[in-house]
Formats: sequence, C-alpha cells, structure tokens
Amino acid sequence: MRTPPSWRCPTFSLYLTIFRYGFRRHAAYRAAAVAGAFTNTVFGILRAYVLIALWQARPGLAGYDVADAVTFCFLTQAFIGPMQVFGGTLDLAQRVRSGDIALDLVRPGSLLLWSLADDLGRAAYLFLLRSIPPTLVGAVLFGIRFPAEALTWAAFALSVVIGVVVSFGLRYLVALSSCWLFDDLGVQSLSLVMTTFFSGMILPLVIFPGWLGTLARALPWAAMVQVPADVFLGKADLAGALAFQALWAAALLAAGALATRAARRKVVIQGG
Repeated sequence: MRTPPSWRCPTFSLYLTIFRYGFRRHAAYRAAAVAGAFTNTVFGILRAYVLIALWQARPGLAGYDVADAVTFCFLTQAFIGPMQVFGGTLDLAQRVRSGDIALDLVRPGSLLLWSLADDLGRAAYLFLLRSIPPTLVGAVLFGIRFPAEALTWAAFALSVVIGVVVSFGLRYLVALSSCWLFDDLGVQSLSLVMTTFFSGMILPLVIFPGWLGTLARALPWAAMVQVPADVFLGKADLAGALAFQALWAAALLAAGALATRAARRKVVIQGG
C-alpha cells in the first residue's frame, strides 16, 4: 500500500481546518477590522509626515532616504494587525483562568500547533482587511517604493509569515504564563513595551545608536517588523534575514513546547 500524500495526512488536515476556522472566526468581526484599517491609515499618514520631516532634516540617515522612510512607515502600519504589535493576547490565557485549558490539553492534537494554526488564520484575515488598505493609501498619497524583483516579493511573503510565527511564539509564552501566575497582566504589559520599542514599530531600528542598535536588531522582536520591512526595501541579505527569523521562530516554538509540557504537570486553575 502506498503512503498517502502529506497533504492528506489526518494531522495536516486537522491543522488546516483550524486555520480555516481561525480565518472565518475573525471574519465575523468585519466592522472591527475595517475600523482598524481606517485607524492604521490615519496614524500612518501622521507618522509619515513625522518621518518625512526627520529624513529631510537628516538626509540619508541610516542608509534610508525619504521614500524608504515613508515605505517603512506604511509597512509597519500594515504589520500591526497580523503581528499583533500592540498586544492582543491569545484566547489561551482566558482559558487557563476559566479552567477550559484542561479540555485543550486532551484534544487530539498539539496545543501549541492548534493555537498556531488558529493564529495564522487570524493573521491571514487581518492581512487582507487591515494591511492592504493602509498600504494602498500610502502609495497613492506619498508614493511607496515597491520591490522590482519577484524574488524579493517571494522573500517578503515568507518573511511576513515567519514574522507572524515569531509574534505567536512570544504571545504564546506570555499567555501560558497564566498557568503559574495568578495575574498575567504584568507580563502582558512588559511584552507590549518590549514589542513596541524593539520591533521597529516606533522608529527603524537601524537608527538606534551603538550597542543599543546592535542589541535591538538581535532580539526576536526585530523579526516581527524591522526584518520584513528591510526585506521589502531590499536592504537586507535575504538568506541571512530569513535565517535570523527562522532561528528565532524555531527557538520560541521549542520554548513553547517545553512550557506546554510543564503546564501539563502543573496547572493553576483559578476558580475551577
């Protein structure tokens, strides 16, 4: 008997179904996604004028010109939804507090991969509805520097997907901390500050001076925003950039798997 193709594997089918479910579940909140796209667009326009003023005052700063800065601005606005840059924890934290995590741990599948598939579905939907509109508006109003080569587009698409996985890995660890903490609000707040500052969301990490810039570009948050943006702008070695992201994605998923294994042995369920 021949081995069935991998795409017919029951495990693959399960996670593909969860991906579709995550996509459809978030598609139910279309008005919220449209409002988010509008907000991202407005703040993108405001940020663009700030960055234009900065780069006109400091031409060629960190190897960027004005067009690069504007493109970076609207790319980072596009990443807010899919990457959950400004927070947005997984449902896992609430399920820990309610005790429903006990059901999740006995499902016919990995809790980590189940949550990842659902989150990828969410990111795919938000990319379509919250990422594309602000980018198109930025292109019309300011002009955006689009890649000229198909290879760059392919590398950018892969970079965005890996960036979402890195974002998920960080948020999964934060959510799973609820198994040991009575209140994960402090961890969430710390995660929000680190993500906002070290991802490149506020300012490109390339303008951070000295050791701070070196450190910022080596941390996992850079894989969420700065690296995909540099890939799009053609300012990164494609192989090196993707390898950097993949390394952090693998490390965070491995840490998530270890944390899940530990949670199976000791889970603090509040009120359950």
